[in-house]
Amino acid sequence: MVIPPPVRPERVTNFLKPYVLKMHFTNKFVNAQVMHTPTATVACAASSQEKAIRLSMEQAKESTRDVAAAAKIGKILGERLLLKNVPAVSVFLKREQKYHGKVKAVIDSLRDAGVKLV
Repeated sequence: MVIPPPVRPERVTNFLKPYVLKMHFTNKFVNAQVMHTPTATVACAASSQEKAIRLSMEQAKESTRDVAAAAKIGKILGERLLLKNVPAVSVFLKREQKYHGKVKAVIDSLRDAGVKLV
């Protein structure tokens, strides 16, 4: 008699954290994107490299790489997420990223825009 293996439910992470915020900082720009993990696609993204954002920052003589730029990118990303009906996001930090400086600016401005953090 052969005993079949037990049926396992689908991965829990697909239901608990479907949208994950990932950030990348270079010496010149700030990038933030929200990934939809079940489908492995980018749900929404914002970057200080985008032409419209970069031109508006250059006209106001702001930097595209400092903490103020990170806060602006977080605010723009939050507004785009709310337009796409994404109410909550979980945060993925790399090993060297700490909740300080640019990372804190992006996360706090996302929270201020109305996106909940899981």
